[in-house]
Amino acid sequence: MERIYLDNAATTSLDQEVLLAMMPYLTTNFGNPSSIYSYGRESRMGIESARKSVAKILGAHPSEIFFTSGGTESSNTAITAAVRDLGCKHIISSVIEHHATKHTVEFLHNNNEAALSYVNILPNGHIDLTHLELLLQESKEKCLVSLMHANNEIGNMIDLHAVGALCNKYGAIFHSDTVQTVGHFPFDLKNTPVHFITGSGHKFHGPKGIGLLYINQNIKIKPFINGGSQERNMRAGTENLYGIVGFAKALELATANFETEHNYILALKKYMIDCITATIPQSSFNGDTLGNSLYAVLSVNLPKTEKSEMILFNLDINHICASGGSACTSGADQGSHVIRAINNNANQVTVRFSFSKHNTKEEIDTVVEKLKELI
Repeated sequence: MERIYLDNAATTSLDQEVLLAMMPYLTTNFGNPSSIYSYGRESRMGIESARKSVAKILGAHPSEIFFTSGGTESSNTAITAAVRDLGCKHIISSVIEHHATKHTVEFLHNNNEAALSYVNILPNGHIDLTHLELLLQESKEKCLVSLMHANNEIGNMIDLHAVGALCNKYGAIFHSDTVQTVGHFPFDLKNTPVHFITGSGHKFHGPKGIGLLYINQNIKIKPFINGGSQERNMRAGTENLYGIVGFAKALELATANFETEHNYILALKKYMIDCITATIPQSSFNGDTLGNSLYAVLSVNLPKTEKSEMILFNLDINHICASGGSACTSGADQGSHVIRAINNNANQVTVRFSFSKHNTKEEIDTVVEKLKELI
């Protein structure tokens, strides 16, 4: 039986065209980008043209784009630098952030480097902007606001412009984890009030182990990783050459086909909502499902039965890949901090389905049929 893969928010498959773009740098163009002879210069050109391409797509300057090992490193760098280099002694975040942010802000707080406040979450999973403004207003210290663009478990999205405007009003630094949206949404960073955003190649059919950190040109921070002068003295270590080339190619393809893929994937999500609602009456959905939400993520609550308690395991036996909340905690049985924050119901099990352009309605029919059996 063919596997049905519905966990694209965890990782996506590598596009064939991306692999082809990477191949020369895995084989013949193997030079170290820091070497001065032709092999090195070819590699350096590969990196710099990738940087230009990414900057152009995101509406940024090439000098604002830095390549990292992934979203986790990018968020760690931005958050730590805001506290240590930019004088932010008060962090405002939310309890539903990805662990890359959550654990970093907790570390800095526990290390007595910054105070930490959490903005309220509304019942529909959105950030309470009124409360955010109150926290900014009352803060005696310079603030760092760290709020993700789209939640990786329930899909809820913040308005970058609204949050950025509040940060500007109170002189705060704004970091947004945009790992789920870079490659899935159009960005125009020149006209977006944000200081740091992050990206990860494997979320939009690019390679793993390559990430992006955008640092607004109006701020200056120190490197998080020290050593050589790579990434314009901002990130030491020999560059992930083929990863960088693959990241740029994947972003280019995602952007070129954005409209078609967005509409196709959103239609799949709506179809699955309709099928589940019709088939499993006691089901419900987390977050602002068809409102201000990521078109590729669907978080479903199902009634807890003997069979459904082991739902991910049972789906897996049936060759269906999905996750329980966040992929970064799958296998661990502590459950999801996000679902706990917005819907703490012991009589339900939650499954996250996340779609890509490779999924089909037939697959969704099969999955819903299987869910019905398991409940």
